Amino acid sequence: MHDRAPQPPTFWQALLYWLRLGFLSFGGPAGQIALMHEDLVERKRWISEGRFLHALNYCMVLPGPEAQQLATYIGWLMHRTWGGLVAGGLFVLPSLLILIGLSWVYMAWGHVPVVAGALYGIKPAVTAIVVSAAVRIGKRALKNAWLWGIASAAFVGIFAAQLPFPLIVLAAGVVGAIGGRVAPAAFAAGGSHGQAGASHGPACIDDHTPTPAHARFSAARLWRVLAFGLGMWALAMGALVAVWGWQGTLAQMGWFFTKAALLTFGGAYAVLPYVYQGAVDHFQWLTAPQMMDGLALGETTPGPLIMVVAHVGFVGGWTQALFGPEAQPWAGVVAASVVTFFTFLPSFVFIFMGAPFIESTHGQLKFTAPLSGITAAVVGVIVNLALFFAWHVLWPQGWAGPFDWPAALMGLAAAVALVRYELSVIRVVLVSAVVGAAWQALR
Repeated sequence: MHDRAPQPPTFWQALLYWLRLGFLSFGGPAGQIALMHEDLVERKRWISEGRFLHALNYCMVLPGPEAQQLATYIGWLMHRTWGGLVAGGLFVLPSLLILIGLSWVYMAWGHVPVVAGALYGIKPAVTAIVVSAAVRIGKRALKNAWLWGIASAAFVGIFAAQLPFPLIVLAAGVVGAIGGRVAPAAFAAGGSHGQAGASHGPACIDDHTPTPAHARFSAARLWRVLAFGLGMWALAMGALVAVWGWQGTLAQMGWFFTKAALLTFGGAYAVLPYVYQGAVDHFQWLTAPQMMDGLALGETTPGPLIMVVAHVGFVGGWTQALFGPEAQPWAGVVAASVVTFFTFLPSFVFIFMGAPFIESTHGQLKFTAPLSGITAAVVGVIVNLALFFAWHVLWPQGWAGPFDWPAALMGLAAAVALVRYELSVIRVVLVSAVVGAAWQALR
């Protein structure tokens, strides 16, 4: 048991940590949040459990990738705006560079049997990863019958009634707000988590540490941040429209991924069906198998899973041959970068705008109860996404086609490895790739 808080990290110590995290943050949002919790709350004690969970609940309610937003929030809380920019930026940059490289290899050599076989093995593993994410987040969030009820209703709403995701989030927030008044104990943030946190000892930013001066709420600052964010967006979009026109692929990508970033709550697992509908069905930037393969590549790289949008952009830029047939790879690189910029810009704006207000509310149930309800609803949505993927993997030619038994067995094995034995995502994905390649070679 530690009885004294550690020394607060310098900006450069924090920068080195965020850079390391950018290269090591595998396993989708659940894995990344668990990794940050282990590092920042338990080992380094830079932030207390209560403050960590309070920030996490805010990030959960925002549209966009919650793990990246949580890193931005904690970076900002410790080292002001630059701290937030560095933490959030380094969470994304390594992933973008690696994914551009992998997508390049995929487009140039993806039809080589060994690569195709590896991807065949990875797809069932991706489905198992989504299932295990639902299990992990469910264990953390569904602490009582109320929250189980919200998760179940969210699943039925999105699966059977096909309600839009923002509506489900709104309803869950309202139920949480009412539940916070009717049954406050059931909706207290952290729940059993909170008591366990006491054993980590005092932290640099503890439960009772006063909010630092830069993190205090001011309306003037909120409007400044909003104006700057809108200005950045308008400049980038204006440049794309000026050079390639509004109907140009890059401007259309910028607009579509701005909407994706703003309209989709609950992290990557909730945004993927929306991206799939737009990129595959509507714009036809890539095919359904290319989207699944992109997801597999996204799962094998560090960073937020929503980075699959960089693959979507790369493949779209390549297939549309934006700069002519000679420069397909460069078209891919530019499109991937454009898509990443428009996807993540809103996340930074939301954190820098909203975090000072959230800092003024920690420990107040009327603010935390709706967030507990929303976290529960996200579990139901993730289960729906697991079914969506399972259908594509197990019946690759639709219901009328044959059932893919080898894929089912590989998916089952991957799920057992992840949920029962808690093996790392990267290990499961690599083993699945080897098994898939071997199976295709035998066939």
